[in-house]
Amino acid sequence: MLYVELFIQGLIQGSTYAIIAVGLTLIYGLLRVLHVAHAGLFTLGAYIGVAATNYTGSLWAGMLLAPLASGITGMAIYRLVYEPILSKPPYVALIASIGLYIGMEEIFRLVFGPFGLSFSTVPWQNVVVVFGIHLRACQMITVVTNLFLLGILAWISRKTRIGIGWRATVDDPEISACFGINPIKVRYLVFFTGSALAAVAGVMVALLSNLVEPTMGAVPSYKSLAIIVLGGLGNVLGTLIASLVLGIIEAFGTIYLGDFLDRDAIAFAFLIVVLMIKPKGLFTSR
Repeated sequence: MLYVELFIQGLIQGSTYAIIAVGLTLIYGLLRVLHVAHAGLFTLGAYIGVAATNYTGSLWAGMLLAPLASGITGMAIYRLVYEPILSKPPYVALIASIGLYIGMEEIFRLVFGPFGLSFSTVPWQNVVVVFGIHLRACQMITVVTNLFLLGILAWISRKTRIGIGWRATVDDPEISACFGINPIKVRYLVFFTGSALAAVAGVMVALLSNLVEPTMGAVPSYKSLAIIVLGGLGNVLGTLIASLVLGIIEAFGTIYLGDFLDRDAIAFAFLIVVLMIKPKGLFTSR
């Protein structure tokens, strides 16, 4: 029973990593940019979700406003920050992204205060017993929501004209443009989608911990960057598998290695060891 509970905890954490890292993977696959400021959009979503819920009394309002606000902000970041420097060497965009994330942290600190923000009444905290395992309702909803969103994303990318155009632009922007696909619209769509997913992850993390801080995106962003490398840069399926594996490793590691390393240290130790053995990742893109 302990192993099953640890597996579920790992799945909760891993699915959250997945919807953060998938956005990074999509953006990297499209522009070959390591979008560090993605962590700021994750934090923005968490703040908007908590603030909107406290103001309206409805978590659904927060769940709707958070991805919308982060999605629009993500498109603005592409237009104002990345688009003017796409012709520059890749490190220029990386430096700009790091600087933007640091600036976003300071804006959150000035607007929302340095001590964090919490739900006035935390929703979905009732305990549910499933096959003898005690879980909070928010934990179950987190897994279901994350897996549902990933399923919808997979369906869109495989079964719709938008998704086919999206994948075609990633594979060969010039040829896809010759077939009438507008690469600019695809880029805006990718930034909106990836940023909205990060916002949902932020709201879910806020539900699980009941605390949103200006720097809360730092550790998830570092892990997500390592995850997209581990999964094979630009490989969405590899990113999903790597995210779930990392979450499960963390959960089991806290039991067997918790006396020596904390949860984040266990995750980074695992990532370092794997990347030392396979520096191109477990699932290298073809």
